[in-house]
Amino acid sequence: MAPAVTRWVLGVDSGGSGLRLALARSGDGTGDGTTGGDGGGTAPVPAGTDTVDEPVRTGSAGIDPHHLLELVLPRARNLLTAAAGRDGGTGTVIDAVCVGAAGMATLGGGLRAVLPEAFAGEFGTRRTALAADAVTAYAGALGERPGAVVAAGTGMVATGTDLRTWRRADGWGHLLGDCGGGAWIGRAGLEAALRAHDGRPGGSAALLARAEAVFGPVTALPGKLYPRTDRPAVLASFAPEVARLAGEDPVAARVLDEAAAEIAMSAAAVCPAAGDPAAGGRVALTGGLLRLGEPLLAPLRRELAARLPRVRTVPAAGGPLAGALLVAGRLSRGALRLPTGPGLLGVVHTG
Repeated sequence: MAPAVTRWVLGVDSGGSGLRLALARSGDGTGDGTTGGDGGGTAPVPAGTDTVDEPVRTGSAGIDPHHLLELVLPRARNLLTAAAGRDGGTGTVIDAVCVGAAGMATLGGGLRAVLPEAFAGEFGTRRTALAADAVTAYAGALGERPGAVVAAGTGMVATGTDLRTWRRADGWGHLLGDCGGGAWIGRAGLEAALRAHDGRPGGSAALLARAEAVFGPVTALPGKLYPRTDRPAVLASFAPEVARLAGEDPVAARVLDEAAAEIAMSAAAVCPAAGDPAAGGRVALTGGLLRLGEPLLAPLRRELAARLPRVRTVPAAGGPLAGALLVAGRLSRGALRLPTGPGLLGVVHTG
């Protein structure tokens, strides 16, 4: 008798600082979103992961699908070969893929047009989910439960759902929004440094000193920053410097207080329990910005308590990559409960 074929799911998390992917068995993960515990389910356990320290290119046509495939396909093949080898070579089919990408809502047209057929041709994939990174962050943090999730990293977006529709606040990119995110904090810190250099009010000599230690003379900063395609990541790289100075520099502390207020306002805008406690009283925080620690988290806790007094802040169960795996796993079983919607979570069937 031929051995049973192991089927797989693939999760991809593409952000401003790079790309991560994980492979898992299709049947892994627990909970069906309706029974047991509080009904959220868990993501499949990865059988293998890989990381690319290079962001997917974005141009005038949006996120470049061919560059994403160039980064993902060979690594997914390697993960699949290794995992199938450990299973005795019994499976090379990836049933479902979920790609969560920063900018999917507004810049993901090319991904939606190209990726499903590419995954179907390469791995026999039958279902592909194209999700905003806010959705995969939500799924990783809260599973398939109602509530709100703040994803704060280089950018910042808040997403909420009552499992019927999605609500989103911010996530408009470093030029138009992402208020309170890493690029926003870094830019505010550098602005304070430049104010000190100029002798304008609102400047910080301490931030000026740190900016010059990191970037060199600030008079050369525009020429170093503006031509770069990874400006958000460069700005966000200064956020930890702002946090380190917050205990001794009032300008740095004010930047983090204002960031916390912006994040909490976005959470309140999307949380279904803000006006109806019965709709789901959880807010989870996720993203690399949380590594700034207490200089940001202390004012953020205060702001959330003031703006959402009836809502419980809970630890995120996992991050966006776990969320992408959860969506792919649920999709492979035809059991996805998270709502689909234009730009946020779309599913394409290819077989």
